[in-house]
Amino acid sequence: MKRRQFVGAGLSLAGAWPLRGFTAVLKGVGDVAAKALDGTDLTLAGSSVEAFAASLRGDVLMPGAGEYDSRRRVWNAMFDRKPALIACCTGAADVQAAVNFAREHRLLTAVRAGGHSFSGKSTCEGGLVIDLQSMQGVRVDPFARRAYVESGSLLGLLDRETAAHGLVVPAGIVSHTGAAGLTLGGGFGRLGRRFGLSCDNVLSFDIVSADGRFQRASAKENVDLFWGLRGGGGNFGVVTSIEYRAQEMNPVVFGGYLSWPISKARDVMRYYRDLMPTLPESMWIELLLLWGEKGAEVAMEVCSSGDHAQAEALLKPLRAFAKPAFDDIAPLRHVDMQTFSDESLANGQYYYAKNAFLRGLTDEAIEVTIDVFRREERLFLLFFDPADGAYRRVAPDASAFPNRDAMYWLGLVAKWKSRDGTEEKIERIRAAWREIEPMTRGFYTNLADADESTKAYRDNYGANFERLVGLKAKYDPMNLFRLNANVKPA
Repeated sequence: MKRRQFVGAGLSLAGAWPLRGFTAVLKGVGDVAAKALDGTDLTLAGSSVEAFAASLRGDVLMPGAGEYDSRRRVWNAMFDRKPALIACCTGAADVQAAVNFAREHRLLTAVRAGGHSFSGKSTCEGGLVIDLQSMQGVRVDPFARRAYVESGSLLGLLDRETAAHGLVVPAGIVSHTGAAGLTLGGGFGRLGRRFGLSCDNVLSFDIVSADGRFQRASAKENVDLFWGLRGGGGNFGVVTSIEYRAQEMNPVVFGGYLSWPISKARDVMRYYRDLMPTLPESMWIELLLLWGEKGAEVAMEVCSSGDHAQAEALLKPLRAFAKPAFDDIAPLRHVDMQTFSDESLANGQYYYAKNAFLRGLTDEAIEVTIDVFRREERLFLLFFDPADGAYRRVAPDASAFPNRDAMYWLGLVAKWKSRDGTEEKIERIRAAWREIEPMTRGFYTNLADADESTKAYRDNYGANFERLVGLKAKYDPMNLFRLNANVKPA
């Protein structure tokens, strides 16, 4: 059974209209109630909002505007927030204007690209959302093997444009994820054992920092910022575009799913543990405990980006060891495989996640995770992603991303369709995770809980944390960009 099928503020007068820059200036905007950085109430003068709107090429939306409701919604329906203003940026100049407005008014500020934040950090209540959805575009230079990506672009666009040239940028596993947010946090995906994290393949970032300056960060320019942006999240500004190193790869991979009844989970998981370290880095296998239409299952999602015949031979012993109840592994386009989880992780559902890293898949870890999974019937799935290979060849201090000594990335993902029972479900998930967490260390910030503490981030970043604090003090001393995996300035 495939994972994609698992069960499991005030205003007045013209405030109901979008304020469109470079067109007729709308007059009569009343004072706008908003939220400050510290959560207190503040009032924005209507004249300042009008001036802000006139400075943008894109729209400024307020509650009641035609596109306001569609623009304020994010992927995770858990977070139904109503910002005071949404700045629909069309380019870096709009972003600069929005950042300057937010800083000058000390506005609570969220940055929304793909809007795919598990923890709801892509939006805010009563503040300003800097919306990058209109900034979509990918340009590929096949001769230099480079991909230039605007920050509102989704992974499906990046995958499609690179594949046309026999190239790829390693990225996530859901095509409607935003490339920028994924990359700033790290970027796990089906090609990671071979090519590393998404952030490991970045050559430069264009960014508007908290002081409103447009800057470039690379191995030659603003080197300290380049270090921090690769794994340090959105702490330092609004990224407007990313230049990636594109890798050569056959656009047709060898992949699909294998699944077995949950009764075989212990044996399958032990076999998986022993098998993974022996496989070439072009072979990625994710282990899953999930609930299908016929009940609980243990499954594997396979993606081999190398030689197909070799992959077939490597999987033969696995199929012989325990004959799968389901097996659809075959050659298929990588761009198609990248959509496998799109339906299961569709926009507008209620999502909650926990995650951490494992230094090994011990017998204890196998027993505990199976037991916890089976007791909480149909509440969540568990996945184990390999985190070896190219991931581990980057030193922990070479970029801000710290967790380079893990063998597996372990995640718990739950979803449901309505708000009913949400608090009870979350408490059950947290209780289940408390049984698993002692066997783990660190976590991937892109799947972090909204309630993670400063201490949790300090522990997670380890020796890199103080360096991130120093960078934060340099590039964002007022902590304007706090709705992220936040590192507070010293």
